[in-house]
Amino acid sequence: MEYRKLGNTHLDVSALCLGTMTFGEQNTREEAFQQLDYAVAEGINFIDTAEMYPVPPMAGTQGDTEHIIGQWLGQRSDRDKLVIASKIAGPADWLSYIRGGSRHTQAHISEAIDESLKRLQTDYIDLYQLHWPDRNTNFFGQLGYQHQEVEESTPIEETLRALESAVKAGKIRYIGLSNETPWGLMSFLKHAEQFDLPRVMSVQNPYNLLNRTYEVGMAEVSIRENAGLLAYSPLAFGVLSGKYLDGQRPEKARLTLFERFTRYTSLQAEEATQGYINVAKKHGLSPVQMALSFVTSRPFVTSNIIGATTMDQLKENIGSIELTLSDEVLSDLEAIHSANSNPCP
Repeated sequence: MEYRKLGNTHLDVSALCLGTMTFGEQNTREEAFQQLDYAVAEGINFIDTAEMYPVPPMAGTQGDTEHIIGQWLGQRSDRDKLVIASKIAGPADWLSYIRGGSRHTQAHISEAIDESLKRLQTDYIDLYQLHWPDRNTNFFGQLGYQHQEVEESTPIEETLRALESAVKAGKIRYIGLSNETPWGLMSFLKHAEQFDLPRVMSVQNPYNLLNRTYEVGMAEVSIRENAGLLAYSPLAFGVLSGKYLDGQRPEKARLTLFERFTRYTSLQAEEATQGYINVAKKHGLSPVQMALSFVTSRPFVTSNIIGATTMDQLKENIGSIELTLSDEVLSDLEAIHSANSNPCP
């Protein structure tokens, strides 16, 4: 396993991070334990979760993922060797069951952290992230930014001071953003420097062969400001494995179970995916490992968040760390990207 510094911290995190949003929905407690044990045995020390999980989010299961991870942590003696990341939800009508509508205020952040700590059965969270912005902006694939002169949003300084209180109390160690824009990241960094508040160490945004929009503006900021990408959906909901091509819907697969996930299912996405599958076949590669290796190898990526519902999937995902893509493979991938750029932003 390869390890990389998390921002300006002293923490070395594995280049592959175990994503857990299926725990408590598509994966049982026992299956989750098996995944966690295997991942750690293979050198992964970075585990990502959120108060909102599992996905799809529902009032009846909210927090179950953290509960499962907490039960697993409670059986181990190596908490200090693991890097646990979690997130506070942002404002959303469809999450009104979380504190009546989560905001990034002092009160909400304090309550959210305390509840996550209880569920995780730990005294501290290594990386605490804002799951999406508390303001009007584009995320979750939204295009065509529409500015609102008057909006209800929590000031960035207030959010950072709330996080500072949690850092000083020893409840969290470092902070990160998620589903952010260049303006958002730079604004958080500016406020941190101006008021001597906690500095953002990472950004968790989507990044994969079907969605390389992070490269347009965010990649430069990540490198210059040392706030690397924690790439989520590196396989585009599993689409880049090729298992959904030609209308296939494998039993128990995410897109089979949950029709709401349509971000990577357009005609353009299928055409691009077929192109990437053809590149993998041409070079005798696993499409999954090729797609994951591409993400992990990008210079602005700190860690690649993999997820799986079966142990075979997890083993193949982790095995991608051993793959180095040749210049010829990279050239072929760029050719597909040039012909069909970012079909799923």
